[in-house]
Amino acid sequence: MAVNYRSIVPGIGICAAIAVPCWFLGEALPVIGGPVFAILLGMLIAVWWGQPKRGTVQDGIAFTAKKILQYAVILLGFGLNLVQIAAVGAESLPIICSTIATALIVGYLLYKILHMESAIATLIAVGSSICGGSAIAATAPVIHAKDEEVAQAISVIFLFNVLAALIFPTLGNALGMSNEGFGLFAGTAVNDTSSVTAAAAAWDGMHPGSNALDDATIVKLTRTLAIIPITLVLGILVAQRENAAGAHDGALGSFSLKRAFPMFILFFLLASVVTTVAVAAGADVAVFAPLKTLSKFFIVMAMAAIGLNTDIVKLVKSGGKPILMGLICWICIAAVSLAMQSVLGLW
Repeated sequence: MAVNYRSIVPGIGICAAIAVPCWFLGEALPVIGGPVFAILLGMLIAVWWGQPKRGTVQDGIAFTAKKILQYAVILLGFGLNLVQIAAVGAESLPIICSTIATALIVGYLLYKILHMESAIATLIAVGSSICGGSAIAATAPVIHAKDEEVAQAISVIFLFNVLAALIFPTLGNALGMSNEGFGLFAGTAVNDTSSVTAAAAAWDGMHPGSNALDDATIVKLTRTLAIIPITLVLGILVAQRENAAGAHDGALGSFSLKRAFPMFILFFLLASVVTTVAVAAGADVAVFAPLKTLSKFFIVMAMAAIGLNTDIVKLVKSGGKPILMGLICWICIAAVSLAMQSVLGLW
């Protein structure tokens, strides 16, 4: 269906206007980050400017929450050099795979034990296991998550990101970790890029000459690639479930891989291939910096839109189980990361 751009421009503009100050706040306080500021400001505005009062402006806000979010994920691919990740991130793969598997298994068990909604449980598990807000942004459209569920998942991930950035450098010191070991720990056990950076930078400040920040960043980028198989599997599962529901209701239909595959993830992969080929051909990686920055700004815009579509009162009332799930996933991921390093002799 064709998009009526005249109807969506005002709403997109409002989301951009909210995003600008939040962007600068995120730059000043990276441990919190622009997306969290945007979601919070959006929710506060929604208290007195609810959806019934917005008229056609809501069309642009909805477009930003869904489509701009997907465009952000596509542009994220321009920050990935697959050759560099393969060369530097290979050593971390056993730990990355172990922590991702741990979070997904723990998330599934808690979803059953706590009787949680499947979408919020999936978003928290994927956000904890892969790369925080970026993974949630990529997963939400695939599983048809509601804006309130996205906001709740982002809020839970943010809470434990901040705790990790504050606690992990001191914990690593107490455990006697090497510089390389802490870089691997931060890259696998902290969720969002900003918090990975904050934790690793704090470690480097405590240990002059350390290069944990570079190591943690490469490990984090390697984790980001897990978005591709996980969203593909989720897309197939959702399509099969919807097809089964249609058959149960008497509607005819058949499973279609093309319909199940999240196409924006394909473009995300193509963007990373373009970056890899261009850099291999001699292009300066800085050429892609504006696209990476635009990706981050689009995420802040989308989070502003999601905040505008979220009932903050309802969010607070239903927050107990998601926070418990985030806490348990966080602890389990950190424990497995440390245990795997010890087993592999990398500590």
